[in-house]
Amino acid sequence: MTKRIKMILPVPMPPEAIELFKQQMPPALSRPDIEYEWVGTQSGANILDSYYDAVLSDAFVMAAGAKAEGEGFSAVCINSMSDSGLKGLRSRLSIPVFGPCHTSFLTACMLGKTFSVLTMWEEWVHMYEKTLKEEGLEHRCASIRAIGVRPDTQELLVGKEDIVFEKLESAGHAAIQEDGADVLILGSTTMHQSHAYLHDRMPVPVINPGVVAFKLCEMFLDLGLAHSKSSFPSPEKTNDDIFDSVPAVFE
Repeated sequence: MTKRIKMILPVPMPPEAIELFKQQMPPALSRPDIEYEWVGTQSGANILDSYYDAVLSDAFVMAAGAKAEGEGFSAVCINSMSDSGLKGLRSRLSIPVFGPCHTSFLTACMLGKTFSVLTMWEEWVHMYEKTLKEEGLEHRCASIRAIGVRPDTQELLVGKEDIVFEKLESAGHAAIQEDGADVLILGSTTMHQSHAYLHDRMPVPVINPGVVAFKLCEMFLDLGLAHSKSSFPSPEKTNDDIFDSVPAVFE
């Protein structure tokens, strides 16, 4: 029986941008019994550069995922290192809910003693700090290194490879040699196009966070496991229709 996983991007996305995000999953890792259905939020955040944008993203990811269980989905996966709406959706839903930030951080802890995050710009550091604190992993994070390039959430790294890839390679070597990192994590699912390049040039594991989240979500479905409702209790009353009057940005 085919299982459906709802993939939620944390900002509104035109169809052509969603197609670029879909390319995160290597064809060799795709499973015939798993279907991924991708959506962006209908409104809300812009580029997650601030706590303000993070709150908007939390709210609209909640709106995109709150009805997933009733729609017949087997799981929800948030495709952003912001893990937007993760805990709220775990409270609302009984099906598994995962995000790339907490899954990649915890996976890194299984692969080495310390890890570093390679990110595009400083404005995203707040996302990683939030999860590090919530998961109690500050002592396992060797560094967060930003290359000072504003991200493009619609074209991703297309056309920027010559500049971005070399900067990430330099930051990766510095994280290993100067900071003591023995695992590296890409700081955004928008950076997935750089993974193969870095994988071939780094002497330590390089985690592609979106793919790790996909595969862990599949594994927990196979095992019949989901988050504990003792940790994420359901609300006494739901109000899932609250966002229905908000117009979609991309029709």
